[in-house]
Amino acid sequence: MDYEAISKELLAELGGADNIVTNEACMTRLRVGVRDMSRVNLDAIKAIDGVMGVVQSDTLQIVFGPGTVNKVLDAFVSLTGIPKGSRGADVAAVAKKNKAELAEEHGNPIQRFLKRVANIFVPLLPGIIAAGLINGIANVINVSTGGALSGVWWYETIRTMGWALFAYLPIFVGYNAAREFGGSPILGGIAGAACVANPAMPLLSTYGDAQVLLPLTHAVYNPGSGGLIAALLAGALFAWLERKLHDVMPSLIDTFATPLLVLATGSLVLVLALQPVGAVLTRGIYIVMDFVYEKMGVVGGYVLAAGFLPLVSVGLHQALTPIHVMLNDPAGPTMGVNYLLPVLMMSGGGQVGAGIALYLKTKNQKVRGYIRDSIPVGILGVGEPLMYAVTLPLGGPFVTACLGAGVGGVLATLFHLGAISQGVSGLFGVLIIQSGQQIAYVVSLLGACAGGFVLTWLFGIDEERINELYGA
Repeated sequence: MDYEAISKELLAELGGADNIVTNEACMTRLRVGVRDMSRVNLDAIKAIDGVMGVVQSDTLQIVFGPGTVNKVLDAFVSLTGIPKGSRGADVAAVAKKNKAELAEEHGNPIQRFLKRVANIFVPLLPGIIAAGLINGIANVINVSTGGALSGVWWYETIRTMGWALFAYLPIFVGYNAAREFGGSPILGGIAGAACVANPAMPLLSTYGDAQVLLPLTHAVYNPGSGGLIAALLAGALFAWLERKLHDVMPSLIDTFATPLLVLATGSLVLVLALQPVGAVLTRGIYIVMDFVYEKMGVVGGYVLAAGFLPLVSVGLHQALTPIHVMLNDPAGPTMGVNYLLPVLMMSGGGQVGAGIALYLKTKNQKVRGYIRDSIPVGILGVGEPLMYAVTLPLGGPFVTACLGAGVGGVLATLFHLGAISQGVSGLFGVLIIQSGQQIAYVVSLLGACAGGFVLTWLFGIDEERINELYGA
């Protein structure tokens, strides 16, 4: 595959380099921000070699699949001149120009906020995935060998990388949050650093045999109480403060006075308000997860698995990334084991089953060709081609795929499956499932596939609708 040629063709259909505002990638999608959507040829983009689908959101999400998208991004960045994850110089003007249009096209304020949350975490995924795998594999090695490698320099060096990401992740979250909300990333990074537990922090030091006590609570500051949520809120707050101060600060002193006031004022709000709020929200997330997973049991597993594909279809599944990160944190309540992700991963199995049923029952050769090309990558966990090319446009198979996936969600709940990282699904999901649960994971995935197959075969196939959309 000629990635340079693909990138050149893609850039042309996106309206040229001057129409590009941002360019970055998640696991399967090239996410491109554009200035003027009227200059974009969506149909031509969908026809480009390697493009599996396009999701139109606050950014254009062009689906290439895992691995391929990173190579395309490298070539694309060299053409646009915009660093990965960076923004063009006139983002504010672009945002203002498109504000009304985006408000109409991309849902309610909650939806738009969740997309911003996704934008904060998507650039962090490569590190989160790698660190999670390091921690999970190291745990297996320690248990299986009785700690035989403990103290060996190269082994502990690698383990340090897994530890470092989760220990200092609030810094990166604060950095990206400030950037996403229009502030200086470094100020957000400093806000995130205040959410990292470090005995050398002056606020945690001892003065005259006594620790510093906060007003109102009369307790010692707990940097990690708010977790990643506090870091995210702090980054957003610091960005807001900076924007407001820039508007009123005289130009002569703006360069040093604005960041100084942001840090001084924002730090007090962070310690007194955002950390407690973050702590409440974090506890709330764990309580909800515990209720759905533990109290609702198989019903909760079914609902979670059956309801996940609609989130994927509009790109909102990335908003769950902070929850997955908290669940995979070795210092968190679940000790780094994510019991939610395996349930959600069953959605892909339901869709594969629906695709197989369609392939066997329909007589439309065009649809059969789409399915034939999509099923192999769908089995490996890349469901976008099948979803955007077949099941979602048809409607019925998408619904039966969702309902069938719930069967896998029930099995995943019964088996109490846990993941040590994220970033892959489908058959490749065995790589991140806890040691010893791989067979149970495959059985659950086959259950989802069977559910999607049976429901689609019985209720999801309308040959007239198929011929109407794809031609007889």
